[in-house]
Amino acid sequence: MRFSSIAAALIAATAAPAAATGVGTPQSLLAIEDEAARSPARLAPLAADSVWTPRFAAAADELLRALWSRDEARWRPLMGGDWLAEADRASVESLLRDRRSPFLHALFSKGRTRSVLLGWQAGQAPSATDIAAIEAGQEAEALVCWSATGGDDIWPTTAKDADNAVGRPYACARIAYSIRGEAPTWRAFIEQAPGGSAREPA
Repeated sequence: MRFSSIAAALIAATAAPAAATGVGTPQSLLAIEDEAARSPARLAPLAADSVWTPRFAAAADELLRALWSRDEARWRPLMGGDWLAEADRASVESLLRDRRSPFLHALFSKGRTRSVLLGWQAGQAPSATDIAAIEAGQEAEALVCWSATGGDDIWPTTAKDADNAVGRPYACARIAYSIRGEAPTWRAFIEQAPGGSAREPA
């Protein structure tokens, strides 16, 4: 069934509008903390034929280039710019330089960096009307994860696993995308395990 690889992140986008942190600055629709309070939704790759997939792919490529540069002037605007809290800015800076961070291995090791776009898988298959609403929606979000580790079974299975904790074989960012207004806009969020990058995964 086609929906088996369509992200329920896109369904979440049709359920409620994203709250704005600033003009043209999308905010995450589904925070990891909210997911932790209920049974975590499973993740699945975005469908290749979804209208959202090329949008997220282009955003993920731009984000990757900015993170590779380690230049705050390049990555900070993609994460909210002036709307990015100082604590979050410092957290991203640490993740890009801490030798224990999964970002160091995923993005800066000698191995080839691989990537995947993931969304939240619905508990039940939606109707054709639901799918049409997803494709015609104006807001959506997904996860992009990178890894220099081989194999296709190393990616997170829930958003809670995308916490960038020490020892993860991948690094992840969440992208909230909006096509409201005159031009498409998106913002990236990088989650971090409680206690910082020194926390070992469960």
